[in-house]
This record gives sequence, structure tokens and C-alpha cells, in this order.
Amino acid sequence: MILSKPSRQKTESFLSVLDVSANSLAQKILRIVLWLNILRTSHLAMSRFRLIVVAVSMLSVSAAIAANDPDHSLLIYAVSINGSAANNRSGTGVYLGKGLVLTASHVVGQALLKRPKVTIADQDLPARVLKQDTFERSDLALLAIDDERLPTSVRLRRVSLCETPPWPGEDVITVIPEETVHSHVLSPSRLPFQVKRFNTIIGDVARTGNSGSGVFDANKKCLLGIMSRKISQTRTAFATGSKQTYDIAKYFVPASVIAQFLPADVDLSPKQ
Repeated sequence: MILSKPSRQKTESFLSVLDVSANSLAQKILRIVLWLNILRTSHLAMSRFRLIVVAVSMLSVSAAIAANDPDHSLLIYAVSINGSAANNRSGTGVYLGKGLVLTASHVVGQALLKRPKVTIADQDLPARVLKQDTFERSDLALLAIDDERLPTSVRLRRVSLCETPPWPGEDVITVIPEETVHSHVLSPSRLPFQVKRFNTIIGDVARTGNSGSGVFDANKKCLLGIMSRKISQTRTAFATGSKQTYDIAKYFVPASVIAQFLPADVDLSPKQ
């Protein structure tokens, strides 16, 4: 094995400590103790240095992932409503900026009976309802939180509404706090007659975000809509006559309806 120059110097210095012609035994022992202490200090310094290198490497990897996965940048807008974990929250929502959160009305529920809470940037913040529609109408709710409690990286974010209506086949991204999932807009011609009024729909029912989650244009990253409900269809088996219900699509409230719902002083138009 070939030693590097620093290692060779340390080895030579350590061997010189053991030189029988050097000094008394007590001096030798003292010098050995001092040298071991130097080695221990160097080891600790090296350990700290390695930790710093690992931390910098992790940050670099995270930055590289964000750069190579532009969908990842949408996660910052996703919030949880009335619970932080996926299995105990009432739904999700989208942080619009300026302390405003948009979600589905049925996710908020009866706000007069129970004040909603929003989990964003690992913080549980109380929210107040600025405006809420019924489930039968737009199924939208606008909440306000104290944005002064948010980190600057989140507080300065702004969402813009898509200006172009969704079209069949369009690539979209649904966003919840844990992940982003690609899907596509379906043609409303696939819907049963009784639900054709819910004409902005996506496929991939099992994989995509549920109530209140944001639906974003995959290319422009503007907000295309808010997820409202699943659309199901009951089919009768010809051979047995048994009936089964299938989820065939998910309806999202489109940006055009969101624009009409929002108060006049809330401007989500794309910035030029």
C-alpha cells in the first residue's frame, strides 16, 4: 500500500515517538498520549468535514431533482385540510398566494361548526372562510391563513389561473402534498347522460388526487381546476344480472368557474 504524503508524514512522526534513543520512558508515554490526542482531533475534524460534504451533496441532489423534474415545483402549492396525514385529513387544497387557499367546499364542511385548519410547509395554521359555495353549485371554498407564519419561499409564491379551457387529451398534473401525478382530460361524451353537466373530467381515477386537490396544466403550470368529485356508473352484468358500480372519471371545477367565484380583489391572471 502506498501512503499519501500527509499519511506518510503522520506515520513517520509517530514512529519517531517510539525511537528508543529519544528520551525517557515517561516522556515517550507523554508524547504518545499527545499524538493520539492529535489523531483523535483530526479524526473528529474529518468526520465533521465528511458530514458537511454529505449535506452539500444531498442539497445538490435535491436541486438536481427539482431541476430535472419541473412537476416537483408544484408540490409547494399543495396543502392539507383538517389533518396533515393522507389517512386522516378531510381533503387537500391549493395555496394561491397572499395567504389564500382554495379547496372544495365539501372538504371544509360546516365551517360555522368547526373552524378549518390548513397544513402547509409543515405548519398547522387556523383558517377562516372568506367565501364558500354549496356542493351543488361550484363546490368551492376560499380560505385565509396568516401568511406571516410561512417561510419566505412559500409566502412569495403565486398561482395563476389558466386562461385556455381544458380540451380532451390535454396533459394535466394533479397535485397533493405527497406527490404529483400525470393524467389527461377526457371527452365529456364518455359520460352518462345524467352527469354530462360535469364536463371537465380526467381519467386515472385510482391514481390522481381527490377532493380539493389542484389540477394543473402540465406545460404552463397554471391552475386548470380544483378536484370536486368522482363520477361513477352502474353496470349490469348480462350473464348474472348483478349490478356493479365503477368509477369512470373525476370532475374538476374549471378555471373559468373559479374566476367567477373568487372575489373581485383576488387577481390570479397570468403575469406577463
